[in-house]
Amino acid sequence: MSAPVRPVHAATEKLITFLYYRDLPAAMRFYEDVIGLALEIDQGWSKIYRVTPNGYVGLVDERRGSHRANDIKPVQICMRVADVDAWYAYIREIGPAGLREPRSNAELKIRAFVFNDPEGYQIEIQSALD
Repeated sequence: MSAPVRPVHAATEKLITFLYYRDLPAAMRFYEDVIGLALEIDQGWSKIYRVTPNGYVGLVDERRGSHRANDIKPVQICMRVADVDAWYAYIREIGPAGLREPRSNAELKIRAFVFNDPEGYQIEIQSALD
């Protein structure tokens, strides 16, 4: 019997990370108004936002999705940007929970900071160090 043939990843159209919320409208306002993402696919109880050309974050109403919102958030959304310090200056003005100042990490070759969305998911904004 021959081994199965795996499809090529180049044929993958989108990568969507789904997060589950108790208050979907508050999460939507945050990702639209603060982060600046545009709603790409509206499925009613699931809202999918484009982050990169093929990378998306999906916000799901816990009452309808496959999972329930949980106080423990073992998921981090990380966005690589051109100017981490400009993003930090902007986010600092918003004042979200969990905001930490940017730090450089020579080993990882990044400069990054973190903060939390309205229900506690951590967001990391990072830039590559030259």
